Amino acid sequence: MLGTTGVAHRDVDAAEATAANLAWWDADADAYHDTHGDFLGEADFVWCPEGLREEDARLLGDVSDADVLEVGCGSAPCARWLVSRGARVVGFDLSGGMLRHALDGNRRTGLRPALVQADAQHLPFADAAFDVACSAFGAIPFVPDVEVVFRELFRVLRPGGRWVFSTTHPLRWIFPDDPGPNGLTVTQPYFDRTPYVEVNAEGRATYVEYHRTLGDYVRALHASGFHLTDLVEPEWPDGHIRVWGQWSPLRGKLFPGTAVFCCVKRP
Repeated sequence: MLGTTGVAHRDVDAAEATAANLAWWDADADAYHDTHGDFLGEADFVWCPEGLREEDARLLGDVSDADVLEVGCGSAPCARWLVSRGARVVGFDLSGGMLRHALDGNRRTGLRPALVQADAQHLPFADAAFDVACSAFGAIPFVPDVEVVFRELFRVLRPGGRWVFSTTHPLRWIFPDDPGPNGLTVTQPYFDRTPYVEVNAEGRATYVEYHRTLGDYVRALHASGFHLTDLVEPEWPDGHIRVWGQWSPLRGKLFPGTAVFCCVKRP
């Protein structure tokens, strides 16, 4: 649909990345939910393909009567779970196609977080409007300067507010995007920050994903004013056989696939 013809490793600025990822997620929204909707649920908070649930992990603390912002909410199952726990929730996403699924989920469940179409690099929210911000693989891998997003989140959080997000573990960058045996051989330098880019016949980006090291994330959080309180690396659970993209039992038992950064806004 997007005319993707190949893969490139090259620099991509914010404007090209935003346009590419908006088009990608709009085009992929239906197929994504056909594939992953049952696993994610309609009102459940799943942090990662390993199946870590907020119900068990409690990384956000007590959210009852809290103002919560979900970054890159997709179809908003996490936002609806938060509503069911007594939070006042705003979920935003870049993709209108994903938000269409979020509206459908709100109607089916009767759980109705507010939904906004927005770019994580330019949040349309007031200063100190939220107690908690969270993201399960939303927005963070798709922006060229993650510190821009962290500064925006610092702005909209109240002092002492929590910011917790999951993303692909940086270690995964060195392996091919393959859940099978071929995905166990190192092929890419860990320290190469050149983004992964899919392009069309004219060379325009149709999908962009950025790599950062663990140290890059820590330094960006610190520079934005956040204090890192924990780094959770979910282990692959026994009996979990689901393959999701590059995530699989084969790889999961050998090295981490997800990193969950737990932070607070310093007063």
